[in-house]
Amino acid sequence: MLRIALPNKGRLSEDARELFADAGLEVRARGERALTAALGDAFEAIFVRAQDIPEFVADGAADVGVTGWDLVSESDRALTCLADLEFGRCRLAVAAREDTGVATLADIPSGARIATSFPRLTERFFGKRRLPVEVVPVSGAAEIAPHLGIADIVVDLVSTGSTLRTNGLREVATVLESTARLIAAAEPPRRGDGEQRDRDVRDLVGALQSVLRARGQRYIMANVPRDQLDDVRAVLPGITGPTIIDLLDGGRHVAVHAVAPAATIYRTVAALKSLGAEGILVTRIERLMP
Repeated sequence: MLRIALPNKGRLSEDARELFADAGLEVRARGERALTAALGDAFEAIFVRAQDIPEFVADGAADVGVTGWDLVSESDRALTCLADLEFGRCRLAVAAREDTGVATLADIPSGARIATSFPRLTERFFGKRRLPVEVVPVSGAAEIAPHLGIADIVVDLVSTGSTLRTNGLREVATVLESTARLIAAAEPPRRGDGEQRDRDVRDLVGALQSVLRARGQRYIMANVPRDQLDDVRAVLPGITGPTIIDLLDGGRHVAVHAVAPAATIYRTVAALKSLGAEGILVTRIERLMP
């Protein structure tokens, strides 16, 4: 049974559970504090801290895992990304106090102390730019460090930037863009039926990606005048073009089915109505395979 490491709490945990449930792999645990759970019939979930998941996967305790790319990169383990899961979006940013006059990397003085819970990424970032700094590892939020005199600069995770602004900090540069990823060891340990494991991993990736692909799309159906089909094709290109179906009465209308972007579906509906479409129906898509 394929073992999947999932975050045990927080927003990453909630979003991961929702994605797996939408893919038909709902978490079935014995209780809220259970450390393991069934995911469908073929997978087992283990719940651990998001920052520990790279280690669990790299060491073979889990076959695959879901965690932030920032944590994967900081771990410096031999891991590969199987899929970008598109949630948990944030960035690792360099920030300085607004009253220091530091607005760019070039303004950071030599030997500046930088507080961060991502010391490897920070050292790598400044090392590549040949900027001599002193990295001060901290385990919690780094925003308070400049106010306490612990460090001059921070490297911390940023989502909207509101926390930095609240603490009088200005974003200077981006170290890394991060989202939740499905990861595996670059060279997974072989145990049991390796070919079956590979098939299970491919099936899992396909199932999750089909849900992500569907989230930004809508399925639209409408009866449109037969003599407007050329214009309808321009409005509804679909994946490989709209599906055209003759109606039972064989009249002047035909049924058109297509997949359209959710972000612009209101424009699509308006365009179809202008072409004389009737009985327009828009529905969500649970999963979409290419």
